[in-house]
Formats: sequence, C-alpha cells, structure tokens
Amino acid sequence: MRFAQRGVMRMDVTAVQKVYRRYAQGYDLYFGAMFQQGRQAIITKMNCHSGDRILEVGVGTGLSLPLYPRNVQITGIDLSREMLARARARKMRENLSHVAALQLMDAENMKFEDNSFDMVVAMYVVSVTPHPARLVNEMRRVCKPEGELYIVNHFHHTNPFVGGVERMIAPLSRQMGFRPDFSMKNFIKETGLDVVERIPVNLLGYWTLLKCLNSKISPTPIHSEMAIA
Repeated sequence: MRFAQRGVMRMDVTAVQKVYRRYAQGYDLYFGAMFQQGRQAIITKMNCHSGDRILEVGVGTGLSLPLYPRNVQITGIDLSREMLARARARKMRENLSHVAALQLMDAENMKFEDNSFDMVVAMYVVSVTPHPARLVNEMRRVCKPEGELYIVNHFHHTNPFVGGVERMIAPLSRQMGFRPDFSMKNFIKETGLDVVERIPVNLLGYWTLLKCLNSKISPTPIHSEMAIA
C-alpha cells in the first residue's frame, strides 16, 4: 500500500494477495455467516432469469455460488490463488454445474470481451481493490448496455464516533486487507455510478447494497485516484 496524492490511503495488489493468502484457510469460518445475509440479499435483488450470464468479481472462496439459481451461468474471478482454489473445490464438492468458470484475474484489467455479461456483481470488493474507479469502469465495460451492476460493501459510517474509529484504524488497511474509512459519497462521485437503490444489509445495516444501471457512460478517467473522506 502507498499514499496517493493528498495523503489518501490506497491498497496495492501485493498487499491484497498477501492478506487473502493468510485469510483463505479460515475465511469461511470467520466471514461466512457474518456476510451471508448480504450475499443472499444481493442475489435476491438481482432477480435472475433463466440463461442470464453473471460475472462475480472477487468470488473468493465461492460462498455465494450455491445461492444462485441453477438456471443461470456464473463466472467468478479473483486475484487470490488460495481463495480461488477453495472456490473450485466448493464447485466440485457441491456439484455447482451452473458455475461456468472460476478464473484467476485482475478485476481492474479483465480479459473478457465488451458486453459479455447481463449482470456484474462485486461483493465486499470495492474497498479492497487498489483503484475502485478502474474496477467499476471494467465492470461497466464487460456488462451489456442497460444491464445491471450490483455492489455490496462497507462504507465510512456517518455516526461521528464510529466514523472516528474507522479513521483511527485506517492506517492498518494493509494488514486488514480493506479500507475501513471508504467513502460512499466519493466512490459514487468518482465512478459516476447510476445508483437506483441503496439497501442496508448484514448486522445492524453496517454494510450497503447498491443496485446500479449500466449506462455505459463514465465520467471517470481510468487513472483517477479515489479520495477517502
């Protein structure tokens, strides 16, 4: 991780891979039940139809994969070999035939053609990726026009006390693998996302589900820095 302009904290790929290599073995135990309500909420909100092609960015150990209906086609990508290995094992163990592919890939530089998917979803990813605007631009590119983008993530809390704690622990982002003081307002502004719904999810509504329309028009240059406020 390094400090970008204006003292803004940013993740880097090496730090993310190192943290999730460490998390992989116990991830399901520590983060499975905690985040599962949010996973279920986002898949319910997607209202999948038969034949839909869906990309899940940051698929991790594949905890969400059994939740999708079996009449869709899921592709998952992740930056961590160790997390992805567990997702592949889950696919085999639970006979998840609707999972078409699980690939090692950088979400900021995807290898898919334009307009490859009907919907693209990122669960607990945007505060982890080094360049959130690049991630969203790639999600927008590989999703078909007027398709839907779904994001669930923790954002900087509006409560002064909670928000203050998040700022205090922000220097530990490298060790934690995410930025606790990640600003929703700045994220939406920088990415130009067309947000049509915001829904609190998980314990105490501490995380937020964003449903967005894929307008295919982004005001954000891919080199843009993400401000954290």
